[in-house]
Amino acid sequence: MQLSESRAVITGGVSGLGLATAQRLVAAGGKVVLLDVNDEKGEAAVQALGRANARYLRTDVTDEGVVSASIAEARAFLGGLNVAVNCAGILGAGRVLGKDGPMALSTFRNTVLVNLVGSFNVAKAAAEAMQDNAPGEDGERGVIVNTASVAAYEGQIGQAAYAASKAGVVGMTLPMARELARFGVRVVTIAPGVFWTPMVDGMPEAVQQSLAASIPFPSRLGQPAEYADTVAYILQARYLNGETIRLDGATRLAPK
Repeated sequence: MQLSESRAVITGGVSGLGLATAQRLVAAGGKVVLLDVNDEKGEAAVQALGRANARYLRTDVTDEGVVSASIAEARAFLGGLNVAVNCAGILGAGRVLGKDGPMALSTFRNTVLVNLVGSFNVAKAAAEAMQDNAPGEDGERGVIVNTASVAAYEGQIGQAAYAASKAGVVGMTLPMARELARFGVRVVTIAPGVFWTPMVDGMPEAVQQSLAASIPFPSRLGQPAEYADTVAYILQARYLNGETIRLDGATRLAPK
């Protein structure tokens, strides 16, 4: 797929990795719809990207009906839909047995609901829209890019809920790619390491420096633009399918 032909929905699209991806696609001539729940940032993002190129739709990714309606509205604005990028997610930190007792089941459930169920919810709705596209080269009709985390492989203490949710994203990548192959829809997941996102930006400088020092090379936090470049590569590399790509500077998370 040529980036200029991309007609994309991006969850978590008003900041961090999602916004960087939107900027990358629009700069290449594509159009985007940002699905998120921050109206103020959504308006600012659309203004920066250009109203002819972008639209913001307030969307709770865990709500099946809302997602279905947003996908339909996005498709109408874009003049078609051939890309879906799932960046929406929450940290869901907390120990299984903390100082105040066991983790509330609601914390675990909500983390899985947003990170895993939300990704599946958007992916299936996007795939339904993509199946009717005219086939391009190799019969491709669309691409779905999910976002996991290196925590899916080396979850730290306090990340049981988060790691489980992201491991689920990794786990559904191959079976989803195999199933959607008959429609010409590829599915690829990116597992970022420690990236410079709004969550990290709010941490003390000493913590940020410690995180950067733990990364072998380059010994720094990942930049959202590097995630966006990886999405761009996936869209253009048609033989890449059913895989999870670690984007982490060779880091491996310590227990804590």
